[in-house]
Amino acid sequence: MDTHMAITGFVALYIFMLAAFTGYEVISRVPAILHTPLMSGSNFVHGIVVVGAIYALLNATSPVEQVIGFLGVLLGAANAGGGYVVTERMLEMFKPSSARKG
Repeated sequence: MDTHMAITGFVALYIFMLAAFTGYEVISRVPAILHTPLMSGSNFVHGIVVVGAIYALLNATSPVEQVIGFLGVLLGAANAGGGYVVTERMLEMFKPSSARKG
C-alpha cells in the first residue's frame, strides 16, 4: 500500500469520525421546538445531494456508474421527499385542532 494512500485514508477516517462526533453533540443539544426548522434545513441539504447525484449520473461513462448514479438520484429524491412529508406532519402538530385537516 502506498504511504500517500494510507495517510489520505487516515485523514478521511479522522474527518468522518470528527464530523460524526460533532454532529451527534450538536443535534443532541437541540431543543425539541427547533427540530422542525432543523429538518427543513436538512431537506435543503438532501436537495443538494440530489443535484450532486444528477451531476454524477450525467458524467457516468460505464453501465455500473450509470446504475450507481441512478440509484443515488432515486434514493436521494426519496429521502428529500420523505423529509418534506415528515416536516409537514410535524408542522400539523403545531396548528390548533380546529384548523387541522379532517
